[in-house]
Amino acid sequence: MKVSVKIPATVANLGCGFDCFGLALPIYNTVSIQETVLPGSGIEINIHNEDSDESTDNIPTDKNNIVYQAIELLYNFIGQTPAELKIDINTGIPIARGLGSSASVVVGGLIAANELLGRPADKAVIASIATEIEGHPDNVIPSIYGGVNLSSWEDDGSVVFSQLPWNNDWKITVCIPDYELATDISRSVLPETVQLKDAIFNLRRTAMFVSALYTKDDNLLKLSLKDRLHQPYRTKLVPGLNAIIKNLKHTKGVIGCTLAGAGPAIIVFSDKESLGDIREIVTQTWDDINVRAEIHTLPLETVGAQVL
Repeated sequence: MKVSVKIPATVANLGCGFDCFGLALPIYNTVSIQETVLPGSGIEINIHNEDSDESTDNIPTDKNNIVYQAIELLYNFIGQTPAELKIDINTGIPIARGLGSSASVVVGGLIAANELLGRPADKAVIASIATEIEGHPDNVIPSIYGGVNLSSWEDDGSVVFSQLPWNNDWKITVCIPDYELATDISRSVLPETVQLKDAIFNLRRTAMFVSALYTKDDNLLKLSLKDRLHQPYRTKLVPGLNAIIKNLKHTKGVIGCTLAGAGPAIIVFSDKESLGDIREIVTQTWDDINVRAEIHTLPLETVGAQVL
């Protein structure tokens, strides 16, 4: 039996919501799992990346692979050890760009293995195991459920989340530069402590973000996308970010611009009339420093992970 799962890209943080907000986009990875029929064949992991020139050479293809590690945790949860498995990972989500590629394959591996085992675990268990691997649930939850989500990893290991509404008049443009930024490097520049005034600033913006989504208030959303906990420290790792934010600031129809997760991709929220201006401004700003980028305006992905 072979099980394949399609999992969407995700964008975490969304400005103020560090490690708690996330949304899903219709860019996909696919994970397929089957038990091998030959005894003694061990674990076979294949990485496929036919639609991109990105190298996958640094992704482990042994038991150090995060997909296998997630599957092993699921098997352990039900009191078993993994069988001899063949795992195929098709990477359509750009790697190390802040679009949740690692969370997607972890979720995909867990859901596929759970199907293979006869569904012993529910989505809550899958979310908890995936969050244990990832360290935070902001990418995990939208990759499972789709949409826009507020999530929290509780002390008992459970994940609590709430799906938030979205105004489809708000357009999402994702700008993906031609270089990678590893999440561990992006997190390494963050301070261990922050000033109280900065924490209060983000608390206010977090409340504004939730209110903006329920009231469809453009001005409130614009205010809510500001951040003092992570983005100011990561700016130096993303050449051109400050210039792009500055150049978009007074562009008619642009609501706001933030890092996608840990970066270096950038997300711009706007109305539909400003999409051409956004593409031109971002392209030109990065061209000036010899950075090339893919720019896509995408709808919110509302379904989440799907068994094919």
